[in-house]
Amino acid sequence: MTTAPNVADAAQRLLDRRIARRSLVEWSRLCGFEPATHHRFLIDKLEAVVRGDTRRLAIFLPPGSAKSTYASVLFPPWFLAQRPNSAILVCSHSADLAESFGRRRRNLILDKEKILGYSLTADSQAAGKWATTNGGEFFCAGVGGRIAGRRADLALIDDPVGSKEDAYSEVSREHNWNWFNYDFRTRLKPNAAVILVQTRWHAADLAGHILEKEADDWTVINIPLVALDGDPLGRSPGEILWPEYFNDRLVADAKKDNDVFQCLYQQDPIPESGEFFKREWLDGYGYSSYSELPSDLRFYASSDHAVRTEEVNDPSCLLGAGVDANDVIWVLPDIFWDRADTGTQVEEMIKLMKRRKPLTWYAGKDHISGSIGPFLTKRMRAERVHTYICELPNHNRRKRELAMPIQGLAKLGMVRWPHFAHWWTAARREMLSFDAGKHDDFVDALGCLGRGLAEMIRPEPPPAEELDYRPPDLSHLSVKWLRASDKWRREARERLVLRDN
Repeated sequence: MTTAPNVADAAQRLLDRRIARRSLVEWSRLCGFEPATHHRFLIDKLEAVVRGDTRRLAIFLPPGSAKSTYASVLFPPWFLAQRPNSAILVCSHSADLAESFGRRRRNLILDKEKILGYSLTADSQAAGKWATTNGGEFFCAGVGGRIAGRRADLALIDDPVGSKEDAYSEVSREHNWNWFNYDFRTRLKPNAAVILVQTRWHAADLAGHILEKEADDWTVINIPLVALDGDPLGRSPGEILWPEYFNDRLVADAKKDNDVFQCLYQQDPIPESGEFFKREWLDGYGYSSYSELPSDLRFYASSDHAVRTEEVNDPSCLLGAGVDANDVIWVLPDIFWDRADTGTQVEEMIKLMKRRKPLTWYAGKDHISGSIGPFLTKRMRAERVHTYICELPNHNRRKRELAMPIQGLAKLGMVRWPHFAHWWTAARREMLSFDAGKHDDFVDALGCLGRGLAEMIRPEPPPAEELDYRPPDLSHLSVKWLRASDKWRREARERLVLRDN
């Protein structure tokens, strides 16, 4: 009579073990963790590594999101339960951090050996180096440390950057990249899996180098604190990650420094300074509203349209700007910048025309006459909007040449930007990355605006009294005098035309 419950308990324990060995979610629960939505998303990708479906996995999440707990602490012991006789190599920015993670993994194995189905060998149980009874091996080291002589079936890099000083040091970044290529990569066995776990610090950090050189080889998990369009978890834009942990206080603290927020919390580092546009040229206005906009603005608009077949997945950008009495350009916050079909683009143009009543709309000739022109004309007539469309020919010039007018105006401090606009961070990143970045839709639209306005915004000519143009001083009438006089009159007319323009 007393054996039945014991048999049931034993059967349940056996069932739990089998489930835990097959499911990383159940293994996490048995270790005292309840996976949130983003943890389950991460777990799904980690299980694909065990199956061999994924060979290169990059994980970018904010500080405090427990990415290391799941990917670097819970996963390796579970991996060895699925893949006996495997060797694991783990590297972090310092040997101390690597060993602290190693100690947690070791203790998990000792505590859950019956569930895992293996334990540690008696003669190899150090925090940073241990062996298992099912033929597994584990070794950890700091990034840049000595790993020669080691081979790995699973190689994991967790937090390769230890501080802002290291992240912003070109020497340190280059050192990490060389270590990855010459030391770390050469330790991999055939068909080895590599997992990179980090918070983004810099556009050219280790993750940045990897994605620039070999992005097609990697599966990337990039989950920001505040959701954007196309969020991998299906969140609505603006929705906060894991609100049970990231409460209002933590989110407010994260947003205090925009660069910190964009890099560490949004996983979208902004270049330190641009090559074409410089950070110091991007003067802002109205840090929370339209309050600083002058009241006497003359409005203009410009656009870049994704209309060609090869641009089907690119965004289109429609923007407006006002020019004040001092010829300073104020880029307006109410732009349209998104992927859209031709009909949507035309309707958004009509809305902007009605809202701002721009004196002129600048766009590339191939975008209007060569594409949406007939439909746009029909809709403008139907809606009774009469904005003049100025089509600017490109003459097959490079994008840099087309953007030079707005570059020159920005350099002179004659452009103001709405830092409070929701799209500003993305626009600033695109400008600072131009023309080496992946997208340039905003800069192309801005370039059209600059080319159009540059014809009107010119330096004042010198006062008339400073123009030292005098007729030739001939004291007597002669053929020579007449010829010189005609020449002087022609040159004077040309000078007056140039000055008036």
